[in-house]
Amino acid sequence: MSNKLPAVKLDRHERRILELLQADASLSNAELAEQVGLSPTPCWRRVQRLRELGVIRQQVVLLDRRMIGLNAQVFAQVKLNAHGRQHLDEFSAAIRDFPEVLEAYVMMGSVDFLLRIVAADIEAYERFFFDRLSRVPGIQEINSTVALSEIKATTALPLV
Repeated sequence: MSNKLPAVKLDRHERRILELLQADASLSNAELAEQVGLSPTPCWRRVQRLRELGVIRQQVVLLDRRMIGLNAQVFAQVKLNAHGRQHLDEFSAAIRDFPEVLEAYVMMGSVDFLLRIVAADIEAYERFFFDRLSRVPGIQEINSTVALSEIKATTALPLV
């Protein structure tokens, strides 16, 4: 069940390209090339290579959840009542349809899944919990923890 892929060898220009794109994916190729110290064509080729290799999966706009009314962030630890690949797959498929679930991880230890969930407020989370999440078949237990404040949130990966 390993998700480990071989690491792609990156040179200093590619690392810099990735740093800049993680900070601002809207940079034009000309702006990117100038900041990296390459001419536009070699810079474009490097970006295309990084896309083809899957290093760059997609380019998106990041929204501030609070600015659009999603003020509650909850971490839910889910324990299934039965183990095995089929049960994990069934639960995984069910939660993929919930837009409130931003992230989901299969865990090793006392719980099976860790979910990061957003909602307008605690009452909205409560409705989501009782009307949708807790009705997914196979759940034994859900422990929810409300995040009071966000100390650090980033999508930028460290490029070591």
